[in-house]
Amino acid sequence: MTAPATPLAQHAAPRMRTTFLELEITGKCQLDCSHCYAHFGPAGDHGAMTIDDWRSVIGQAADMGVLEVQFIGGEPTLHPDFPALLDCAIDHGLKVQVFSNLVAVREPLWERLRCPAVSLATSYYSDRADQHAHVTGRRAAHARTRANIARAVKLGIPLKVGIIDIFDGQRVEQARRELEALGVRHIHIDRQRGVGRATTVTGVGPTVDELCGRCGIGRAAIGPQGEVWMCVLSRFLPPAGNVRTTPLRTIVEGEAMTTLPAQVPRRPDATACKPNSDGSDCSPAETTACNPAY
Repeated sequence: MTAPATPLAQHAAPRMRTTFLELEITGKCQLDCSHCYAHFGPAGDHGAMTIDDWRSVIGQAADMGVLEVQFIGGEPTLHPDFPALLDCAIDHGLKVQVFSNLVAVREPLWERLRCPAVSLATSYYSDRADQHAHVTGRRAAHARTRANIARAVKLGIPLKVGIIDIFDGQRVEQARRELEALGVRHIHIDRQRGVGRATTVTGVGPTVDELCGRCGIGRAAIGPQGEVWMCVLSRFLPPAGNVRTTPLRTIVEGEAMTTLPAQVPRRPDATACKPNSDGSDCSPAETTACNPAY
């Protein structure tokens, strides 16, 4: 008689070539968002990964067939080496998404962002500054982000915006209409996910039920200390390895990247999942790894 399958075997993730990497290059951010997936903010730092570490990761990623990377944080543009790392990814022939709060974009960076290989993603919470500040902790952020959204559209830079429904009375639909009026074409609305700082608000700890169901399948994330996760939202689970001590290919093709995804429930529509549009400031629903049809 054949032994019944274990829960792990039932949900074992298929091995799939990693084509998308989230590069979380810093934990520093100007904002202090109530739902941040990683407790990042003004007190954050850039971690132990050096510019040479990140360049090595980008080169390894290109060599192993990764097609796209996403620079994320924190606020990736606050990293002093961000322009050099952006150029490094472009020079390796990778598509690049920059996930920024768009609070402060230095003037020389705009020309780099106009590169055909680059796109932008950001978060927006309301058409009212007070409600946006209620989430971000910074009242001035609303006007700055709005102005830079408008500038990105004017410059023709591909842009995706996530609106997260966080509190009662939040003007989510009005925010969507405002973004449409600004010319934004890729907008997604979703609920707050119970990971990171959001757990201190909800009082419920992070669970795998908050994940989209495609974690670690064709994608991986690397944090400021070099840890490798299935995605940035799954950081409450053990890392699969650390790129400061182990080659990236060894990690993503290793046993951990098979057993870790097996802990995440596979949803019937996981091939076209629509979890948090910005993942509490990440964008699993709007990357080619999570939604190939996007």
